[in-house]
Amino acid sequence: MNNVVKTLMDHRSIRQYTREPVDENQLLQILQAAQAAPSSINGQQISLIVIKDQQKKEKIAELSGGQPWIAQAPVFLLFVADYYRAKLAAEKNNEVLVITDSLESIMVSSVDVGLAMGNAIAAAESMGLGIVPIGAVRRNPDEIVKMLQLPEFVFPIAGLVIGHPDGHSEKKPRLPMKAVVHDEVYNTETSRLIDEYDDTISAYLLKRSNGTDQRKWSEIVSGLYNKVYFPKVSPVIKEQGFKNL
Repeated sequence: MNNVVKTLMDHRSIRQYTREPVDENQLLQILQAAQAAPSSINGQQISLIVIKDQQKKEKIAELSGGQPWIAQAPVFLLFVADYYRAKLAAEKNNEVLVITDSLESIMVSSVDVGLAMGNAIAAAESMGLGIVPIGAVRRNPDEIVKMLQLPEFVFPIAGLVIGHPDGHSEKKPRLPMKAVVHDEVYNTETSRLIDEYDDTISAYLLKRSNGTDQRKWSEIVSGLYNKVYFPKVSPVIKEQGFKNL
């Protein structure tokens, strides 16, 4: 197993950070790695906003449902879907931006964000830095849009906390590979594997919480997906110019 694969396989989310700043050269390399990720049609439908200001980080931590590690770590990267540049390109060539009328625009930019964030995570962890992705920047997207002055056709997709770990968290077990990797066709007969993983996660949480939490994976997921937990996404993304027809 080479060093790249070892880094990827050793991933874990870090939620405790020291006060040590991230070296500027390291941060530059992380940003370069993110920008080097592939993108659909080379449209590069993302932007990254680098946030170090303590007050802004504290506000984002609050808007994200109270996640103190956002304020604790020295750097927070916000990954946004970005068709503002595409709009400028359209105007330059006397064209009309139509893609943002379709849900395809969100799928394309979200994939681009995922690829870029994956690169950033791998780069940061290869340097010994800790990270934790933050999907809850979509919890109050209207406030994020206002605070960071996001123009039309730009929408917050996810954030990334970066800093020096204060301790080393345990790796969270993943689903059995057979539940995720399918040969040739999708295999719907995975109930037994989910039962198996429920037991694995329950044991993991029981140990991590010192006996106070023994929920199962299926219990956690179904308890979250029985509602739209970020209801502001749909109206705010339309306010940003995405019709999503």
